[in-house]
Amino acid sequence: MELIILSKNAMKNFKLLKFYVLLLEKNEGNVSFFMYAKYIKRILDFILSLLALIVLSPIMLVIYILVLIKIGKPAIFKQKRPGKNEKIFTLYKFRTMTDEKDENGNLLPDEKRLTKFGKFLRSTSLDELPELINIIKGDMAIVGPRPLLVEYLEYYTEEEKHRHDVRPGLTGLAQVSGRNTITWEEKFKQDNKYIKNITSINDIKIIIKTIGKVFKRDGISQEGNATMEKFKGDKEKVNA
Repeated sequence: MELIILSKNAMKNFKLLKFYVLLLEKNEGNVSFFMYAKYIKRILDFILSLLALIVLSPIMLVIYILVLIKIGKPAIFKQKRPGKNEKIFTLYKFRTMTDEKDENGNLLPDEKRLTKFGKFLRSTSLDELPELINIIKGDMAIVGPRPLLVEYLEYYTEEEKHRHDVRPGLTGLAQVSGRNTITWEEKFKQDNKYIKNITSINDIKIIIKTIGKVFKRDGISQEGNATMEKFKGDKEKVNA
């Protein structure tokens, strides 16, 4: 009797093992994705961003003081941005623009409010350092699609919406593929390309390329804009 029970259990375990083998074969390229993207990536993001915040805190303090002197209060720019699953969070950056307004009380265009010191912070990406706090909090990741404006949500196509399947990043594939000099369509293509193949190797490559881009100060702004023209979407694609 016990032998029969053991045989049945063995058969069940064999079938279960066979199922897992077939599953692994079918999703061989996705095994690293599940392990790294779902678990390891977040742990590494937390540890590395915490260490970076500790090491860079003296530099951040100096920048904070200089922003107060050269641009004014507040030194930290806060703005609502959509994160993973379109959950809204507060993004932190060093302030780079003034609050200058026209005679009607409306803010002047970004390119007119962007200060010389602000341009320096943007060109060196030093304005992004407070986002380390967002990473520690779990709002963002080190690598991922950049968090864009909340107002853009209504303009995304179903394909473009997938950029919110993961946490937004401090840097991303689109940033090292042209940053603000490529079209919005190309940016979203790069974002989706990244989220379909999240691996430690790809993240390391993007981080290395980002460091090179920062030193070269490539792709900072689109011609005629402080950064890049606003995304207005394609109504035909959205309504399709």
